[in-house]
Amino acid sequence: MAATESGALVTLLDLQQSSIFFKEGASLRVIGKLQDYSVETAIAVIADQGVTLKIDTQHLTELGFRIGSIFQFIGELLIQPNNEAVLQARTGRNIDGIDLDLY
Repeated sequence: MAATESGALVTLLDLQQSSIFFKEGASLRVIGKLQDYSVETAIAVIADQGVTLKIDTQHLTELGFRIGSIFQFIGELLIQPNNEAVLQARTGRNIDGIDLDLY
């Protein structure tokens, strides 16, 4: 059985193409405000500091998505052919109320 790597805590600003974290299969932990969610595609879009990231949430069945809430996701980064990053989330949680400055 293969071990699952812990997700490296990164900001969305850290996910530029030149970043060491911007690689296929990188195990990451990200936080952002939910901007959009599509039930049909299970794709969420989070934002932080003017940067957005798509999150594939197909494996998260019990998570209630509310636009404007703060979410944390842990998963693996997938790089699309157009160099767009999508996080394949294996876990996620609503963290409304957390002091992000202290976090």
